[in-house]
Amino acid sequence: MSSAADARPPLDRSALAGLPGFSVEVLDETASTNAVCADRAREGAPEWTVVVAEHQTAGRGRLDRSWELPARSGLAFSVLVRPHVSPARWGWLSLVAGLAVAEAIGPDATVKWPNDVLLGGRKVCGILSELVTTGSTTGAILGIGINVDLTSDELPVPTATSLALAGITISRTVLLTSVLLRLRHRIAELSTFSEADLIRAYAARSATIGSAVSVSMPDGSVIEGLAEGIDGDGRLLVGGRAINAGDVVHARLT
Repeated sequence: MSSAADARPPLDRSALAGLPGFSVEVLDETASTNAVCADRAREGAPEWTVVVAEHQTAGRGRLDRSWELPARSGLAFSVLVRPHVSPARWGWLSLVAGLAVAEAIGPDATVKWPNDVLLGGRKVCGILSELVTTGSTTGAILGIGINVDLTSDELPVPTATSLALAGITISRTVLLTSVLLRLRHRIAELSTFSEADLIRAYAARSATIGSAVSVSMPDGSVIEGLAEGIDGDGRLLVGGRAINAGDVVHARLT
């Protein structure tokens, strides 16, 4: 690790190992925590297995974008979940993961549909969910990357930020613990909340709903209009259309 990394404290492995209900594996370095966590799932790892890296060198975001998190500057971790809910509710996983992160960060954090967390309109966290099947069992890997102590020179893009740059000081161990506990709570709600309850909880933190947006669709088309809300399946409603996936730009944030 670099000298900058050496000045940043490591994760408290003993505290994370004692987190009830979770199995947390801390790696010094890996290309992708999602890939490692998926391997653990195929090996029979239990739900709430967590893989976190002090240094992730080739993380994957949406649309197969690659990114690297400088050593000990943030949190790069993946969580194995196997929610016992209807298939339609699985579309909510990235959304409730974003809620969990925003709640752990604090009242100023908002969620951008479908899988980013913002501070002051700038991205502080990205989330990537992937399905993994082992025999007859299907689970999901939730990959989460949070910029904690990155300096302005270390940011991946000019539109990003970090907790430190936003004036928020928190240890990575405390933040990871808080996110995991809130994530478990939010995923449990997928089986107990009504559609209206889920929509209401998400809308309360949403930076997208009510914004003029431009959505780049997977087929290359672009949809522009007002983000009117989300439906019971977690799809974004723009101009009367329900969108499953797309790259969203907030007109008022650019």
